[in-house]
Amino acid sequence: MSEWIDFERWPDRKSMERPGIVFEVTNGDQTLLTDCVVPLPLPSDWVVHLVRFRAVPQPRPRHSAQIPEPVDR
Repeated sequence: MSEWIDFERWPDRKSMERPGIVFEVTNGDQTLLTDCVVPLPLPSDWVVHLVRFRAVPQPRPRHSAQIPEPVDR
């Protein structure tokens, strides 16, 4: 992981873009992983503005459990 960077430098993130790297952005209370997107879409429940970001390895996909068979009732 890289060091946290002030969100004012978000336009510089293009130079950090690499395969397998995503960006972790935070508003101090909540955190979001995102690709290199402009404008950055934020969840509607985020009321505090973004504070900082950093480049992190993209998490490996998680496989869900199999869907159980239907139960006859």
